[in-house]
Amino acid sequence: MKYAAITDRLSTLGGAKWDVHLRARAMAAAGVPILSLSIGEPDLPPPPELLDRAQAAMMAGRYTYSNGRGEPALLAALAARYTRRTGREITPSQFVCLPGTQTALYATLLALVGPGDEVLIGDPMYATYEGVVAAAGAVVVPVPLRPEHGFHMQAADLAACITPRSRLVLLNSPHNPTGAVLTRAEVQAIGSVARAHDLWILSDEVYEELVFDGETFASPLDEADLAERVVAVSSISKSHAAPGFRSGWCVGSEEFTERLLPVAETMLFGNQPFIADMTALAVSAPSQVARVMAGRFAERARLMHQMLDGNHLRVHKPAAGMFAVVDVRATGLSGVEFANRLLDEEHLGVMPGESFGDVLAGWLRVSLTRPDAEIAEACRRIAAFSTRVMEGRG
Repeated sequence: MKYAAITDRLSTLGGAKWDVHLRARAMAAAGVPILSLSIGEPDLPPPPELLDRAQAAMMAGRYTYSNGRGEPALLAALAARYTRRTGREITPSQFVCLPGTQTALYATLLALVGPGDEVLIGDPMYATYEGVVAAAGAVVVPVPLRPEHGFHMQAADLAACITPRSRLVLLNSPHNPTGAVLTRAEVQAIGSVARAHDLWILSDEVYEELVFDGETFASPLDEADLAERVVAVSSISKSHAAPGFRSGWCVGSEEFTERLLPVAETMLFGNQPFIADMTALAVSAPSQVARVMAGRFAERARLMHQMLDGNHLRVHKPAAGMFAVVDVRATGLSGVEFANRLLDEEHLGVMPGESFGDVLAGWLRVSLTRPDAEIAEACRRIAAFSTRVMEGRG
């Protein structure tokens, strides 16, 4: 039988990146006691008032069909939130509500790029970015995020990657997997390159509220001279510890959302009203649970740096998010080899850096979303394994 070309484009971009994680889950299901630090599942429940709002909405009959753009109360809450953040009026008609950031990325890319277009993305990058770009028929052009620059995208590196087929820059700040947070000056410099080459900027801001103390979030959407070319996507998955509710959105110009709306409506004609009511409450004020999580993750990152950084391991200190990355290249193993052997010998599951791009080859991504004692135990296992490897080499 014949299949559409999209199935070929995506055939190698699915589960292969998650092989170590999936193998760890299979071992755990078979009874092996696995300590898993491979994914970023929030370690707190959603705030009770959000669950109460969703339940009350369901009991009040808010489970009927919605519309393609979003429920009026949620659109109004989002407009108020982004008006406060940007300092200029953002209207309800500048949003489309979708089930999570992933769907918002997918729909936006379908609306902005097509076959043969180039999408510039920082390398390392979140593991699904290649797939959502390929789904649209476009091509990923990696822009190196260099460790010596703290994994911050440099405007000069971006400019060096631009060709006549370049169409869009996909930014992710705060960044998964490295936890890097772009400064406003860096955002403005990247914006200047985008303006000079007439590029869209798609900004994935799902970790906006998980910035650690002492850091400041900056968005290209907040720059008035860039706004016409910026689309930002986010959700309540990380900020409100509610990934299973699948509630996200994209915000851009009114012209953009009018063009996007038919694309979104062919995917999902409206999300659930009771979840929209919950989301409207969530975005009406800064998330308190996010501040608690950010404090925990920052402390765990410091603990990991204290226990592992030195000798033959290097820990990059994140400035936000749910992960830390560890440089294991001095052991002589690739990230894939290290992660697989770590799972087999120490029963510890982490993600190899190669799952996120070439720049992180020889690195690990370690989740910070487990209790402090488990983070400390994971560090002991990583240290013990790497010591054995180095002694075997020596």
